[in-house]
Amino acid sequence: MTTSQSELERKLFLGGRLGRLRRDLGLTQTRMAEDLGVSPSYLNHLERNQRPVTAQILLRLAQTYDLDLRAFSGELDQGAEADLQEALADPLFRGLNVTRHEMLQALEQAPTVAEALVRLYRAYSDRRRRDSLGAGAAEDGVEEIAPHDWVRDYIQAHHNAFSELDALGEALAAEIGGTQGAVPGGFEAAGSRRLAEMHNIQVRLMPADAMPDWSRRFDPHRRQLRLVETLSAPSRAFAVAYQIAWLEQGDALNGLAEGADAPNLATRRTLKIALTNYLAAAMIMPYGAFQPVAEALGYDIGLLAARFGVSFEQACHRLTTLQRPSARGVPFFMLRIDAAGNVSKRFTSIAFPFARMGGACPRWNIHGAFRHPGQIVTQVIETPDKARYFTLARTVERPLRPHGSDAADLAVGLGCEIKYASRLVYARGVNLERATEVGPTCRLCERPACLDRAAPPVSRSLVTDELSKMAAPFRFSEAP
Repeated sequence: MTTSQSELERKLFLGGRLGRLRRDLGLTQTRMAEDLGVSPSYLNHLERNQRPVTAQILLRLAQTYDLDLRAFSGELDQGAEADLQEALADPLFRGLNVTRHEMLQALEQAPTVAEALVRLYRAYSDRRRRDSLGAGAAEDGVEEIAPHDWVRDYIQAHHNAFSELDALGEALAAEIGGTQGAVPGGFEAAGSRRLAEMHNIQVRLMPADAMPDWSRRFDPHRRQLRLVETLSAPSRAFAVAYQIAWLEQGDALNGLAEGADAPNLATRRTLKIALTNYLAAAMIMPYGAFQPVAEALGYDIGLLAARFGVSFEQACHRLTTLQRPSARGVPFFMLRIDAAGNVSKRFTSIAFPFARMGGACPRWNIHGAFRHPGQIVTQVIETPDKARYFTLARTVERPLRPHGSDAADLAVGLGCEIKYASRLVYARGVNLERATEVGPTCRLCERPACLDRAAPPVSRSLVTDELSKMAAPFRFSEAP
């Protein structure tokens, strides 16, 4: 594992990250000092930013703990920065005038405290929103994070990668077969045979009018996995993989869910569903087969989907998980929205350029994908801190529905840091120097005169003028 000479030569004060890594690994300072071949007092100085982390220590960290130096010593997670910025921009904190430098210092030197502040703010915001709707407080007086929000944050904290599930998925895929056209009918046929032979479970396609409200149902009494007839072939294969994962790896999945220390039963079950979905994808797209093919194909999602018998969206989702240290893929983020801009999926293995508690910037062309159904549109975007990302977006169809029902498309957006664009077929012939300026979300973006702005930033005072009107929809003060 290597890093550039300039990165090794500059002084790196990474005490907050080093301390958090040690706590995540469950190590004492004495034990980590032994692992790194330094004294406990020296390690203490490093964690307190009294000494910089040297190139030698960085390399020892990488070798000892299989650490990705790019992630450890690189820039701060923009998603975490956006979360903290959104919290501190609340009028509740008006007058404190927390500068960006102070905010970055908190994220760098006390990341756990910064995360605690964001969690507290979210709980406060949820309580305030419930009160505004006339909803009561929790019985014990403590507000709980919604299960899906908690699970989203948990998955994000693990960079959307679970190595143990990847290993399980590869083992199951090797037993079952059906990937990359190895078995006629692909994984759906191979998995259905496994369900029948090992579990006495039959897969049945049901008429749409018999399952109007369900796409998949398992009947344990009749030993049937019922799938609605309108499901696409990739969705049927995924449903079969999910059932196998649930039946055969229940103990492992329960152990991961229990070990996550979820706040309640609903959250624990939601997490188990998410982990089972992850394992199902790892079975259909085994890491050891999927990652090298993705690299060889230049991350051509259409070809990947055809090769593994999956949908465009399934392939995109899997691409965000390729973080195995010995075989890393391009680190992607992914977003899925409906035509109204509502976000239904967020997954990322890197810094996320948009606020995790809001929608995407209207200037990002994921919204424009709806004007070109089925076509891939590309764009280079630049965030307020001048970071650039190469992105692509395409509409995806919802499962087929009976005539007369609402079947509006969704749009999936995928992106990576601009330095990885050369590895993508979609970047060939694209002018990577021409970027569209975007913000995290309208209420956090402080760019003036934006014609696409939907709301003024919460960190600025609105300026009104009865005698004139700007082209931009909002005018606000330059200073908080």
